[in-house]
Amino acid sequence: MLLVHIEGFLEVARFGSVSRAAEALYVTQPTLTARLHALERELGERLFVRGRQGMRLTDAGRAFLPYAERAVRALRDGRRAIDEVGTAAAGQLLLATAPAVSTYILPAVLEQFVANHPRVEVVVRTGHSEDVLQMVLRDEVQVGLGRALQHPEIALQPFYEEQLVLVVAPDHPFARGREVSITEVATEQLILFDRTSSYYEITQAAFLGAGVALRGVMELDNIEAAKKMVQRGLGVSLLPGSAVALEVEAGTLCRVELRNVAPMRRQIVAMRRRDAGEPSGLVHAFLELLRDIPSEI
Repeated sequence: MLLVHIEGFLEVARFGSVSRAAEALYVTQPTLTARLHALERELGERLFVRGRQGMRLTDAGRAFLPYAERAVRALRDGRRAIDEVGTAAAGQLLLATAPAVSTYILPAVLEQFVANHPRVEVVVRTGHSEDVLQMVLRDEVQVGLGRALQHPEIALQPFYEEQLVLVVAPDHPFARGREVSITEVATEQLILFDRTSSYYEITQAAFLGAGVALRGVMELDNIEAAKKMVQRGLGVSLLPGSAVALEVEAGTLCRVELRNVAPMRRQIVAMRRRDAGEPSGLVHAFLELLRDIPSEI
């Protein structure tokens, strides 16, 4: 059943005339008549009878009319939805993000995105970067946000560089100095978070590279718990700069510089399937917004 057949049926029903309907559709009368006959053959019923006042719907035609109207309306709505997605005016954006990204980076980005595109529905799923990569590969989401994991089928767009920073309680002795050495940090109770994350690996590698042993370690499962422990003076921690920015600004945590230590950084990227082609519509608008956020803290 072709759309042109249904549209021809609706126009003839509206005008009660094949000739007037053909004019409205910019086709010849024989063409429109052929379309009507094809539709009647497919449905197995006559849809019109010709009377003195023109074309009149049969009982079958009257029964079919509301469904034909809904079908054409639905297709037109579908075309409009595609146009809106293409122009980023409406639609659905499917994202997957690593926990730290969804907690400390994504909210500000989405606030701006939703303000610019109020009719867009944003769906966010979370998981470790490896999970995010798999969601992108399975085409469950359009964009994934996490650490840079290489895969031949995935294109990466770096947009942020996260740095681990040393934070202590405001009354900690470290807070009185401008910087400390990694050897001094090793004498403190070090609070680590999420053994499965790359942040954990970066922290451990920094101390191993400096050849110093940790005095004591407290391992927690998330950044928020680590921050609370530090605020209560139970230890010091190396945490993502974006995760502690508000606390440092408010004075509930104090950021201390590390002396003679290479910056501990991790690149955050947007992941997309290579076969998705050039980004357009909503995806393009979202990726462009990512380009505008500060590259690091």
